[in-house]
Amino acid sequence: MGKEVERKFLVKDSSYKNLCSGKLFKQGYLLSNLDKTVRVRLIDNKGFITIKSKISDLARDEFEYEIPFTDAEEILQKICEKPIIEKTRYTYNYKGHTWEIDEFHGENEGLIVAEIELEDENESFEMPEWIGEEVTFDSRYINSYLVKNPYKNWNK
Repeated sequence: MGKEVERKFLVKDSSYKNLCSGKLFKQGYLLSNLDKTVRVRLIDNKGFITIKSKISDLARDEFEYEIPFTDAEEILQKICEKPIIEKTRYTYNYKGHTWEIDEFHGENEGLIVAEIELEDENESFEMPEWIGEEVTFDSRYINSYLVKNPYKNWNK
């Protein structure tokens, strides 16, 4: 079992793209609520299934397993809730921490968020200059929420 502690922020500009490259992610949900999720994801030519359970606002238990790509692809198409989340993920190492920047496509086009995973909830870190407002505690920015309420439908 793994434990995930993360914080999430909006991104102010696209300067991160000059610092790293991205990979296309497609993911869908078999179960999604604020306390637990079961997700299937495609990254490059690999498939994964992930089970998460909320511990606190910042932490979750996380179990992730590689599954055959063709199985993951079929589950996404036939079983997962729609719309499927599509995003390009950029990974950037900054002052001892890894930042994951997700640039959403499709129904969530225009949304860009950055996450940092921490060892514990009280760990300190420095932020790159392109990091904006923290949205860790705003459930609208959780990927499973974006399936039910895509960004394109928000009143901005």
